[in-house]
Amino acid sequence: LADIAKSAMIDDSFGLRQRGRALAAKCALPVPTEPDRFESALSRPIYDAIYTNSRPTRVKIATSRGDIVIELHPQIAPKTVANYLALVSQKFYDNRIWHRVVPDFVVQDGCPRGDGWGGPGYEIRCEYNRLPFLRGTVGMATSGKDTGGSQYFICQSAQPHLDGRYTVFGQVISGMEIVDQIQLGDSIRTVTELHDGE
Repeated sequence: LADIAKSAMIDDSFGLRQRGRALAAKCALPVPTEPDRFESALSRPIYDAIYTNSRPTRVKIATSRGDIVIELHPQIAPKTVANYLALVSQKFYDNRIWHRVVPDFVVQDGCPRGDGWGGPGYEIRCEYNRLPFLRGTVGMATSGKDTGGSQYFICQSAQPHLDGRYTVFGQVISGMEIVDQIQLGDSIRTVTELHDGE
């Protein structure tokens, strides 16, 4: 934990640095006394995509065990979906690993560090909604309100205790048997947007 806290406190992500400071304080490690500054890596094209994209879409996650297809919900969580698609278009999710796997609970992806502490360098607001967390539901992972970025999870079973506490932004429509087979450290080869006819 000490090593994670130290590396997090000097990370490029403001949110990660803040969480690193909090962890360091809990571990009784030295914490910088000077205030930290938030410098967002949210570029204008990504910002525009987040606030203008509302088209329905599907994505394919090609894993070492097979393909998973997700139907996204831009009508329900437009900013979360647009942010996810912007990262997909940048190939942010390619050549990653499933860094968190809890059997009969969730599998989680989207950490560039591979330890669950990484993100895209910025954070987005939560879009809480009334969709329940069922088997195959896709949600945005956070460490608190409005701390989402790139990490997302897929439920392997219904998780009603998550309802209203995390943003639902998609649903697996094909490849749920692949989700069930995923093991910690399995690879994500590519994540691509599917178009009509694919």
